[in-house]
Amino acid sequence: MCVNMKKYVFISGPILGMENNQDYYRNTITVISQKLGFEIIDPWKREKCDYENNVDRHNNTDDRKDFNRIIQCDLADADRCDIMVVYLPKLSAGACMEMFYAKRKGKKIIVISDMPKLSPWIKVHCDVLITNFDMLEETLSRFK
Repeated sequence: MCVNMKKYVFISGPILGMENNQDYYRNTITVISQKLGFEIIDPWKREKCDYENNVDRHNNTDDRKDFNRIIQCDLADADRCDIMVVYLPKLSAGACMEMFYAKRKGKKIIVISDMPKLSPWIKVHCDVLITNFDMLEETLSRFK
């Protein structure tokens, strides 16, 4: 019996400083991924409350327990994904750490960035680098 296993796409991107601008890129990646039959893993759905209700606390080093919970959940999500789509309109420590971790776990990484210069770390840890969302559907279809 042949079982059709769904593949999972993890959406990664900058959150700090962009808390109110998450919908555009996450919705765009979701629509394109679902059109191709992928399931979505979007940690923003879980973390939105942490950022919206406690923005000031992110500057407090006493909140390590909460930070650790966020990170551990993100790493578990990265373990479950097949492909990570990393949107980098600007550098993001969290997105880069997620990408590094996922690549070390053998996941496929697609980076979307139009920044003129990217670190060699980003270039080496992605499978495909594209500059805009118009290229995402064709790129993702290669990983079906």
